[in-house]
Amino acid sequence: MGQPHQPEASPFSVLTPRERDVMDYVARGKPNKIIAAELGVSQRTVEAHRARIFQKMQVRNAVELAHRVLSSGRFS
Repeated sequence: MGQPHQPEASPFSVLTPRERDVMDYVARGKPNKIIAAELGVSQRTVEAHRARIFQKMQVRNAVELAHRVLSSGRFS
């Protein structure tokens, strides 16, 4: 009979809700200082989130992340 077909998980499903928040700002080109102020966290916290996002999304920089986000249709 085989395994039932499971829908493919979104590449963004590996991110925590806060990482998704930070990712949206990064993909829009916002600097860490602005992200930190708007989310009410320290710049160091934003830097840590960015590092984990880049690792989880397998990108090396914000430009690659933005391309991945835009190509997914996440922003309209």
